[in-house]
Amino acid sequence: MKIAIDAMGGDHAPREIVRGVEKAAKDFTDAAFTLYGNEKDIQQYLTSHERIEIVHTTEVIGADDEPVRAVRRKKEASMVKMAQAVADGQADACISAGNTGALMASGLFIVGRIKGVERPALAPTLPTIDGKGFVMLDLGANVDAKPEHLLQYAYMGKIYAENVRKIENPRVALLNIGSEQNKGNDLTKKTYDLLKKANVNFTGNIEARELLEGHADVVVTDGFTGNVVLKAIEGTAASLFSMLKKTMTKSVKNKLAAGIIKGDLLELKDQMDYTEYGGACLFGLESPVIKAHGSSNANAVYHAIRQAFDIVKNDVTGTIKANITEQNG
Repeated sequence: MKIAIDAMGGDHAPREIVRGVEKAAKDFTDAAFTLYGNEKDIQQYLTSHERIEIVHTTEVIGADDEPVRAVRRKKEASMVKMAQAVADGQADACISAGNTGALMASGLFIVGRIKGVERPALAPTLPTIDGKGFVMLDLGANVDAKPEHLLQYAYMGKIYAENVRKIENPRVALLNIGSEQNKGNDLTKKTYDLLKKANVNFTGNIEARELLEGHADVVVTDGFTGNVVLKAIEGTAASLFSMLKKTMTKSVKNKLAAGIIKGDLLELKDQMDYTEYGGACLFGLESPVIKAHGSSNANAVYHAIRQAFDIVKNDVTGTIKANITEQNG
């Protein structure tokens, strides 16, 4: 198995990207890795070349670059070269922590969509209180969506949950403003009817406040709503831990208490860290394209690689292709 990685994407590139790859190379001995980026910058952090290759690139797509224009004009960018390697069959999957819009554009224009998939979906696995997590899609690949798109999201999420997360008959829910069938806008009402007839374990609507309670294994929504929810979860978690830290350090008594429960607090923080589940996969493309978080450290990069490895190993893309073909008759 060959995995292509954009070594220049993300806030801590290439240092944390390289460290994450080296960690993965030790654990996934039947995988080979190609790092795309400035060879000199990468080499200063690379301690082992075992199954790790560097392809020198002269350009980088930055966070402020306009996604589509950057992909079309920066042909020598690390992200573009990485995606091209997948399209040419030189790699089985690719990963980047760089510009999200540019990675989606690279996926669409270079890797290409699966025939029959109308809109690819960005799908991370988010944490739950019980530690099992759930797949949510779409979280920003498409601002607008039709009921038929959300139906495809449900099938793709179900396939991923079954084959990679190893959940038997995963529960599929529709994000809505209420649990009743008649709640929501035109999109959610029509999607509800489609999901009710579909060959998925549809459990009905789910409200945003219930997402982290573990009531569903797959949650579908449009990209605008999904991205808002994701940012709300991220912001709430960060603010909560910031408030907790401030409270725990404001007096000697609190500092002593914090010292006693420090291990438990760190465990709680890890439990709510969704990067432990990997990156956000762009489902519906001809090959796996994974978006790691922009602030990814080596551990987050490692888990994104583990995710890519599992997706390729379990042929998730092939299963999605077969399912879409079946649904289209």
